[in-house]
Formats: sequence, structure tokens, C-alpha cells
Amino acid sequence: MDRGRRNFIRHSAMIGAGLLLANDLWAMPAAKHRYKIAVIDLMILKRQKLSAFELSKEIGADGLEVDMGGLGNRDTFESKLADPATREEYLAKSKETGVEICSLAMTGFYAQSFATRPTYKQMVGDCLTTCQQMGVKVAFLPLGIQGDLRQHPELRPAIVERLKVVGEMAKKAGVVIGIETALDAKGEVELLKEIGSKNIQIYFNFSNPLKEGRDLISELKILGKKRICQIHCTDEDGVWLENNTRLNMPQVRSALDKMGWKGWLVIERSRDASLSPRMVKENFGANTRYMKQIFQ
Repeated sequence: MDRGRRNFIRHSAMIGAGLLLANDLWAMPAAKHRYKIAVIDLMILKRQKLSAFELSKEIGADGLEVDMGGLGNRDTFESKLADPATREEYLAKSKETGVEICSLAMTGFYAQSFATRPTYKQMVGDCLTTCQQMGVKVAFLPLGIQGDLRQHPELRPAIVERLKVVGEMAKKAGVVIGIETALDAKGEVELLKEIGSKNIQIYFNFSNPLKEGRDLISELKILGKKRICQIHCTDEDGVWLENNTRLNMPQVRSALDKMGWKGWLVIERSRDASLSPRMVKENFGANTRYMKQIFQ
């Protein structure tokens, strides 16, 4: 029997106990914790679906990152949250389940060009307006493949100029935009200095330095407490976080403690390769339990 299957059987046997533990954790308000654990509606296969809240609760998460919907060639995101009735349903379900909305995500920019799309202000503006309407303080903006500044340095002036613009928009909205780039930590520090807005920060992703062979802890220290708004506490798919030998989570916890950082740790990937991606409860339940064990 391979390791992945053994892990699955072992964790399946622990589901009852895990749910009891999760109920105890839910009894303690997430706001009491220095670190809170969230999942992403898109990655738990519930993109812009109200049922994402109930599933997140079953998984044991404190919060949910909600996606703004598809982008494609549209002028803006195809977001159900543009409808006031839908927003009210989301807020009511969040209150009912105790699962907070930790951020709104513009994942459409993973494949689309923030540097060249003509209606970028409308796109980001719609996200910021939705943040205001729903009381969400962080918006996630990945610069994506087409905005990779290592591969496309010629786009830097346009990206910097546009981030200055949306930084001002975010300031007026009372929201922080967390960007994900392909740069190392020193490069991100320089980029933030060039942008010059406190409302543009880094949405750090553990997998980025790991897959490039960079030192994760050093990258965290270089960025420091005030430049990181939220963290995707994840690695590439293959093994669960507890079985990941290149990601020392207790060491990460120690580094974040010493930095004085606190906030949302959002699980994105780290699914076991031996399990179907559709086995959401198994994959994300295991990772959530492990993260709570380390951080709460």
C-alpha cells in the first residue's frame, strides 16, 4: 500500500475525531487567534457558490477567500456579487456558519494581462466596490504569467504606473490590494518602493520561493511585517502540508512570530497526488487540521 493511500485511510478513520476537534475550535471565535486559517472557494470547487461556506465549515476553516469570477475577454469580472441580493445571501451565510470572508480574489489576472487590459480600472474598481459593500479589507491581485516581470521586464513601467493608480483607488476604498509577483523578496521590496502606496502590499505565497530554490524564511524576513498583507500557505500539489519535507511549518511559525506578523493563512493547493482533486474534504481537511495544529 503506497504512502498516499495509507494517509487517506488513516485520516478517514480520524474524520469523526477531527470533526469533534473542529467543533471545539469553532466554539472559540477565530478573532481570538493570532493566525486564522482559510481556504479558497475556487480551489474547493465552489467558485462563487454559496455552498462554499458550509463546505469550509466542514473542512474546519475559519475563513474563505471568495473569487470575483471569470474574466476572459469581458470588460470586467463575471461576478454574482454585483447583485445586492446575492451579497446579502453571502453575508448572512458567513454569519450563520461563522466562516469569515478574508479576501476577494481577482484570479482572472493569472491568465490575463494587468499591464495591457484597457479596462483594468473598471475591473479592479468593481472588486474594490464589492469589498466595501461586504466589509472585506483585502483584495488579491496576481500579476500572473503575462505580468511576470522576470520574463517581461519591458512591462515594468506600465505595471508600476497602473499599480500606483489602483493603489490610490484602494486607499479611497479603505482596502489593501495584495499582489503576487514572480520576483524574489528583494525585487518585491524594490517594486513596492517604486509604487509608493501603503495600500499595495505583497500577498505572499510559500510555493513561489520553494519552487525556485530560494530560502523561504529569508524571503519572509526581507519583506517583513508591514509589507505582507496575507499569505497563501501552500506548496505545489503532490503531498499534504504535514508530509512536505521542503516546507518546515513550525519554522515558518517561529519566523512569523519573531516578525510580529499576524493575519490570514490561506490554503491554496498541497493536495495529495494519490487522491482525486475532487476529494476536497480529505485534501483540505487534512491541511486545515495540520495548520491549526501548528498555528492555533
